[in-house]
Amino acid sequence: MTDPTPLYGNTKVTRADWLTVAMDLLVSEGVGEVKVLSISERLGVSRSSFYWYFKSRQDLLDALLKRWEQTNTGQLVRHAEMPAATITEAVCNTARCWVDTALFNHKLDFAIREWARRDGAVRRVIDQTDATRVDAFTAMFERFGYGSDEAEVRARVMYFMQVGYYALELSEPLAERMKRVRNYVLSFTGQEAKDAEVNALIAYAIQAQGRD
Repeated sequence: MTDPTPLYGNTKVTRADWLTVAMDLLVSEGVGEVKVLSISERLGVSRSSFYWYFKSRQDLLDALLKRWEQTNTGQLVRHAEMPAATITEAVCNTARCWVDTALFNHKLDFAIREWARRDGAVRRVIDQTDATRVDAFTAMFERFGYGSDEAEVRARVMYFMQVGYYALELSEPLAERMKRVRNYVLSFTGQEAKDAEVNALIAYAIQAQGRD
């Protein structure tokens, strides 16, 4: 969460600063509170400076959606495409996104979905984005020899399980979650993960938690 203390003085406020504060407001307050005045007050600058970077509030909102797609969806796709020797290793690669908020901001994802409940255009973006993510996971399974139908179902189960995990706002200690990794991977792939694959994911998750 961005510190609400205004950035007074000679601090140069950038387009990225406007987007960062707007994203924080979206996550904490909802899209209705993503207002030029609210953001300018947090940044300690005049509203007029907003128009150096954005044509309108809608332009800002469009930029937020684009950043979300580039970060959350971009990371999921990149991790699904990472080199892996086995499907179980590939699934562990994608799981890094679920345990590292620097890769996948689930609060932002939830905020976008809440926004979509009130905006048909955003709903269409969400639908396309979900399809992109499922397609990436489907291709990952196909890469390891699963037939197209089976690959799609496994991809959907894996992805929608995680979306449901966030939607239900489940919270459990990392150690508890990591105990289930091996069986999650078995459920998603039908194959047993190697100890080295599971241990590598657990080590990554512990390191990521330390950065939060």
